[in-house]
Amino acid sequence: MKNIKTLLAVALLGMSSLTVAAQAPQDADSKYAADLVKAETSAPALKLKTIDGKKFDLSDLKGHYVVLDFWASWCPDCRREIPDVKRMVSAFEPRGVKFVGVSFDTDAQAWKRTVQKYGLTYTQVSELKKMRESVTAKTWGVNWIPSMVLVDPQGKVVLSTVLSYKMEKKLTELFPAPKAQCVSEDFTVQGAVGKLAATLQRPQLAEGAKCPLVVICHGFTDSKEAYHLRLIADSLANRGIASIRFDFNAHGKSEGKFENMTVPNEIEDAEHVVRYALQLPWVSEVALAGHSQGGVVAAMAAGEMGSDTIKAVALMAPAAVLREDVIRGNTQGAMYDPLDPPATVALPGRPNLKLGADFIRTAFKLPIYETAAKYQGPALIVHGNADRIVPYTYGERFHNIWKGSEYDYLDGFDHMFSQNQYRLAELVARFMAKAL
Repeated sequence: MKNIKTLLAVALLGMSSLTVAAQAPQDADSKYAADLVKAETSAPALKLKTIDGKKFDLSDLKGHYVVLDFWASWCPDCRREIPDVKRMVSAFEPRGVKFVGVSFDTDAQAWKRTVQKYGLTYTQVSELKKMRESVTAKTWGVNWIPSMVLVDPQGKVVLSTVLSYKMEKKLTELFPAPKAQCVSEDFTVQGAVGKLAATLQRPQLAEGAKCPLVVICHGFTDSKEAYHLRLIADSLANRGIASIRFDFNAHGKSEGKFENMTVPNEIEDAEHVVRYALQLPWVSEVALAGHSQGGVVAAMAAGEMGSDTIKAVALMAPAAVLREDVIRGNTQGAMYDPLDPPATVALPGRPNLKLGADFIRTAFKLPIYETAAKYQGPALIVHGNADRIVPYTYGERFHNIWKGSEYDYLDGFDHMFSQNQYRLAELVARFMAKAL
C-alpha cells in the first residue's frame, strides 16, 4: 500500500507539472489590441503637430513603410519599451522605414523632457490631449499604450499590436539582413556512441586568416536543423564567426539509439565536437552555445573543459529543470518511478522515442550547477518569462553562479522563443562578437 501511495503521489505531481507546462500564455493582443485598426485596411488620416510645432501629415510618407508608436511620457510600460523601439529605429531606419511617435501627453514640457532624456531622434507628434479625449485614439482604435501600427508604402495597415516583439519580427521578415558569403559543409565526427551528423558554416576567409567558432547544441528531441539554431549560425557568419551545428547521438541524422541517450554522453558528444573544431587550422578559438537540454550540456561541458578551452558560453532557456523532472518521475509527460525506473518509457505522442533507464538514473543526481560553476569565462543567459517548460528562474541561477555573466530576460517569450527568434539570434551573435 505504501508503494502504491508513493507512485500515486509521483503521478499527481507529474500531471500537475505537465498541466502547467501545457498552459500557453494568452497573447496580449487578444485583450488589448482588439480595437486597433485591422491589417489589410486603409490607414486612417493622421494630421498632427510635431514636437517643435511643425505640421505632420502621414500621407506625406506614402512610398515608405511607417511604424506608428503610440505612447506617452507618463506611461511606465511605454518608457520600459523605449530601448526596444530605439533598437528597431537603429536597425530599420537605415533601410527606409519611417518611425513616428504618437504621444498622448497633455503636458508639452513633460513630453519634450522625456523625448530629450531618452534620446528619441525620430519624429514625435501629439494632439496634447488625454487618450480618452483624443480623436487620434478613437480613429486608430487605441485603448492601450504602448501600441504599434505598421503601414505599408501604399497606405495599408500591415500589423497592429501592443507587443513590440511582434513589430520587430515583422520588420525583420520584411527587411532581412543581407547574408554574408560563407562556406557550408555537412560532415560527420565521432561522438560518444557513434558518428555525429554536423554542419560547418564559416565566413569566407583570406588565405592564412583565422576566425572564432561556436559549437551549437540543440535541445531534447530536437536537431541541428531547428530554425532558431540556423538563424544563430547565419547571424554569427554575418559577424565573421564560424559555427558547427550537430545532432546529438540518437537525434537527427546521428547514430545511436534514443533509449541509450543520457546527458553525460551528450556532454561527451559536445566535447568531441569542440576538440574537432580546435584542430581546424583556421579556427582561432572556440565557444559553446546551447538551447534547453543543449544549454545544460553546453554549461557542463564548459565547466569540464574550462575557460582556457571554451572562450565564451551562451545558454538559451537552459533546462536544468530536467533533474527535478526526473526526481518527480515526469519527463515531458513520460511517467515513471525514478527510484525503480523501467528499461524504457515512451514519450507521450512520440511512441518511437523511448527514454532509457540510464537517462533517469544519471539525471537523478546530475551535478548541473556544481559542474557549470567551474567555468569562469564570459557567459550569456537568455530566458523568457513565459517559458512553461523551463521556468526562467533556472536561467537566473546560471546567471548567479557565473559572476559577471550577462542575462537577457525576455518579457513574454516562451521556451522556443517563438515570439521572435530573430531577436534570440541577434542577442547570441552580438554577445559572441563581443566576447571572442
